[in-house]
Amino acid sequence: MSKWFYFNIILLILSVWQVVNHFSFPALSTPILFGLIGFLLFLFNWTRNAVFSTIRNTPDRKMKIKFVNISKRVMPFHRWTGTLALVFIVLHAISILHLYGFSFHNSKMVAGLLALLNLILMVITGWWRLIKPTGKLRRTHLRLGIALFFLIAIHLLL
Repeated sequence: MSKWFYFNIILLILSVWQVVNHFSFPALSTPILFGLIGFLLFLFNWTRNAVFSTIRNTPDRKMKIKFVNISKRVMPFHRWTGTLALVFIVLHAISILHLYGFSFHNSKMVAGLLALLNLILMVITGWWRLIKPTGKLRRTHLRLGIALFFLIAIHLLL
């Protein structure tokens, strides 16, 4: 198993912990619900990175074949899942801004804004790869995913 599976599980546990400890739990507020759905969609897509890492690094041929077949079934939905994650995160951001306004002094909002900008670039590069696939664009998309993973972690921890 790839280290990314473990990182993804840790981030999932952290996000569930944040939601459960939110003052509105169990009746979640709309912004929290939008953020959670967007995060889960992102994590669903990001787990493909863990799958590809496992495919590259495992010597077990049967496991490689199993993960390749899973990845092939999920691939047609990858771009749409990422785009839907962006829609939910934009709804999350709009509802948070409507409730609280924006302040550069609030580090959680700044981290969220950086994560949103990163997600926008990631979705753009994902769709752009459909039009003109290049290795440089693939690496850019992957690096944006890694950066987004850590920006989300920072956003959750603040």
